[in-house]
Amino acid sequence: MHISPSYHYEISVIVVSFNTRDMLRECLQSVLAECALLPDGATAEILVVDNASSDGSADMVDRDFSASAVPVRLIRSGVNLGFGAANNVAFEQAQGRYLVLLNSDAFLHSGALRIALEHMRANPEVAIGGGRLVSRDGQAHPSARTFHSIWIDALVLTGLADRFPRSRIFGAPDRTWADLNQPAEVDWMPGAFLIVRHEALDKVGLFDPAFFLYYEEVDLCRRMKAAGFRVRYWPDVVVTHIGGESGRQVRSLQFSEAAAQVVLWRMRSTLLYYRKHHGAQAWLAMGLELIIYNLGRLRNRRSSDPARRNRAVELALLSSLLRKAWRETNGGRVSPPRPW
Repeated sequence: MHISPSYHYEISVIVVSFNTRDMLRECLQSVLAECALLPDGATAEILVVDNASSDGSADMVDRDFSASAVPVRLIRSGVNLGFGAANNVAFEQAQGRYLVLLNSDAFLHSGALRIALEHMRANPEVAIGGGRLVSRDGQAHPSARTFHSIWIDALVLTGLADRFPRSRIFGAPDRTWADLNQPAEVDWMPGAFLIVRHEALDKVGLFDPAFFLYYEEVDLCRRMKAAGFRVRYWPDVVVTHIGGESGRQVRSLQFSEAAAQVVLWRMRSTLLYYRKHHGAQAWLAMGLELIIYNLGRLRNRRSSDPARRNRAVELALLSSLLRKAWRETNGGRVSPPRPW
């Protein structure tokens, strides 16, 4: 296999970690096992970006993986850069023809890395590829999605997408109507696992650092497709994704629960995304959520069922968080100072 002089490796695997030491160890072990299955001549490197973890993650990488057969390079960040900006740091140092983004709580199934490489080699028009995400027990996770719009988000917020998952109309957000066993061209895929063509990234640009967490991959896929590249889902590339480990490890909270902080991050990114790609529709995105939250609160607050009354309190909190996100982003125009 001939590799262009500009690429010292065929694959650069990039893992961003924030306080997921034990998961990170398991993740890296799975990556090393997969690197051993790559075709002859396909070399690899692994870059780990530690987002100022406080659980010894970086020291563990230094201690346990410094002598690995595949080079493991540790990048220590003094602050939590978030997902996109941390990957950007690795992008600028990665020397692989293909860049594989892998969450620290994601684990490659046997042959996944080799198959993903083969797909990218065979499809030069594809800039980003993704695989089938599953839970520990094999349950399917959303793996290929439709770009956000007021209509798509309304299907999710009203629960219609969950109620009618097999409908091509109502199941559009996560393509739940589709056969998971069939490859497909899609709008975007979660960043838990992505394989990205380095040349395409050089042309289109890195992750937008305005997004601290959420919507980074949506924005990048949108820009890739606008530039004429394709985004593909491949069901034979299987990855177990635990999901949410870093979010559960957050300790410095502005609110009483980690969940509220993570929801605030999502709301900020939603507004930033809508303002960037849909302009004044950022107002509609906020208004849609507020209407749904307030209607739900009014419906539940006078119920005799304690669970429904608690739900009304949660919906009031969500309304408050959304208004806060609007203020902090100036209606999606500015990204708050990081770390969020």
